[in-house]
Amino acid sequence: MTILGVDYYPEHWPADRWPADARLMHESGLQVVRLAEFAWARMEPAEGQFEWDWLDRAVDVLSGAGLQVILGTPTAAPPAWLTRAYPDILPVDAQRRTRSFGGRRHYCPNSPTYRAHTRRIVAALAGRYGGHAAVIGWQIDNEFGGGQTARCYCEDCAAAFRQWLRRRYGDLDALNDAWGAVFWSQTYTDWEQIEPPGLANEKPNPSHGLDYDRFASDSWVDYQQLQLDVLRAHVAPAQFVTTNLMALFTDLDYFKLAGPLDFVTWDNYPTGQTERWGSQLYPPPSDAGADGQASHAYDVGDPMITGLGHDLMRGLKDQPFWVMEQQPGYINWGRYNPTPVPGVVRLWTWEDVAHGADAVVYFRWRACLYAQEQYHSGLLRHDGAPDQGLHDVRALKAERALLDAVRGATVAAEVALLLSYEDLWALDSQPHHGEFGYLRHLFTYYRALQRAGVGVDIAPPARELDPSRYKLVVAPTLHLVDEAHAENLRRYVAGGGHLLLSIRSGFKTTSNRVVDTPLPGLLRDLVGATVAAWHSLPPGVTYLLELVEMDGPSRPKSSPKAAFTARIWAEALEPHTAASLARFTGGPLAGRAAAVVNHVGRGQVVYWGMWADDAMADAVLGWMVEAAGVESAAAEVPPGVKVLRRRSGADEFLFLLNLGAREASVLLTSPDLTDAHTGQPAGRSVQLAPRAVRVLRRAL
Repeated sequence: MTILGVDYYPEHWPADRWPADARLMHESGLQVVRLAEFAWARMEPAEGQFEWDWLDRAVDVLSGAGLQVILGTPTAAPPAWLTRAYPDILPVDAQRRTRSFGGRRHYCPNSPTYRAHTRRIVAALAGRYGGHAAVIGWQIDNEFGGGQTARCYCEDCAAAFRQWLRRRYGDLDALNDAWGAVFWSQTYTDWEQIEPPGLANEKPNPSHGLDYDRFASDSWVDYQQLQLDVLRAHVAPAQFVTTNLMALFTDLDYFKLAGPLDFVTWDNYPTGQTERWGSQLYPPPSDAGADGQASHAYDVGDPMITGLGHDLMRGLKDQPFWVMEQQPGYINWGRYNPTPVPGVVRLWTWEDVAHGADAVVYFRWRACLYAQEQYHSGLLRHDGAPDQGLHDVRALKAERALLDAVRGATVAAEVALLLSYEDLWALDSQPHHGEFGYLRHLFTYYRALQRAGVGVDIAPPARELDPSRYKLVVAPTLHLVDEAHAENLRRYVAGGGHLLLSIRSGFKTTSNRVVDTPLPGLLRDLVGATVAAWHSLPPGVTYLLELVEMDGPSRPKSSPKAAFTARIWAEALEPHTAASLARFTGGPLAGRAAAVVNHVGRGQVVYWGMWADDAMADAVLGWMVEAAGVESAAAEVPPGVKVLRRRSGADEFLFLLNLGAREASVLLTSPDLTDAHTGQPAGRSVQLAPRAVRVLRRAL
């Protein structure tokens, strides 16, 4: 059964209102309620003085109405008495300023004092409710690292960083060598000389900075593990443990954070994410030849940005996920905060499900009357009356059978897109071009695959790649490469896989030092070519290039003489065993190879030596999708439309979602699809009204 739920804060409302809320939740088709993730001050108003009566009653009221409960550990909001009595728990920013009480996440994950209090409150909470029949699971903390709290620079962190470095390098000679510390006389002779980066006259040594990024991320993984260990010792085996992530938030390595969890959940706010991430994902509109942003309705969010978030969250553990906070209407933290029109919350719910969500929990039940979130909507308005979001949720009751049929289905993806947080941290600290963003580059290829109607899994470079599962692997910038990464790719290609590599790959070691071998370093034999020159292109500077005419399976799908324009970044390649696929026709690299294709074993590798715009990405991926035999669900996907597939047993579900403000037509590649609601044949051309969703079905 696909689970629908809501986030509820009984401590915000009179207790005599709780039964009415619980009845209305159940009547509206909701099954689960998340509670208490910010309620430490109510649970423990003074140190060692626990008050559980209110939470006991809230859980009983909800369970009595037929609802199940998810409890949050309250560590994201330490109470005032705790910070006053133990100020050493407060985090310190990069300027060495101590943050104060008054918001949330005001703690350091490496503080021994805070870790002790964490064990105490989590053990008390889990000890009381770990065997409760209504409690089905636990959420640890809330949105680790949000609000620029992922990096702390306090003395506890400095000491923990030194210990982390000892474990990584063993001795100072190895650290000095890995960091290139001979530069500017940065050589260390005692571990105590090493400080967190941030206050030097110059930018920090990039190897030092990357290791601090790794350490800070590992600190949160370790802090999460502390809570996991306490929970596992107290709760029933049937109760799950998870935490809520933030999709395209990049300060933490989500692959590591997700590893020990039962499953991933994340917080999905499509209009806010479009505003927050759009400028980091799309090229600046003022740049000549910049890609245009996807066409979407103003109140639904950018489907490409939301989709990348969903696919990344599913890829963290390679399994279905939950949305623990789904936008129910307008939000409060954006710059503009549009109000979705009727039907959008239903559309978002189906979008969640289409990307692999097995549960959708709406944030929040009722709009709050006070404090920082007064302007954030709920399923109920401030006065307690149903808002449009609740009407949309109620409409889903008629679709319950279809939602239940989809739960647990596998998202059909024959393409893997590789993402590395360490590559991201390294490149974003030294972009060498003001518009070169790691996610921006990856997003170009993601959007091209979505336009082609091709399902995508997001995976880390270290994950074993099986050519029988992934016909095509795209690694836009595989920057920090070791022998294990290179061998993983060699096995995949030799076994029959198709691999796309691109600019700045193989450029550095995992300690963030440039390799001392011809580029692309450890990937050179796989690519079959050497990067002979690389150019960072200022705004307004472009190099012309064209595809080279080729015969056989390597022939590009585009016309042989198709011309393109390179901007931002360009690399000249010298083929060895590879064949030229494109060449520069203008600028200082004229006549030199811009892309190559190399056959290795039963597979092939393409190295694309320039920053791709939309047209270029469509051309190279269109050809590679065809050459690899990747199945596309639609012959043409209009802007603002999504075409996604999930498979369950003998059935395939095809989701068509129009997140645009205009009617759209989708031309399908399969003729044997029926409408999942009516059972009527769907036809090859399907019309979609604005902000509409259709679910089609076919027997496999």
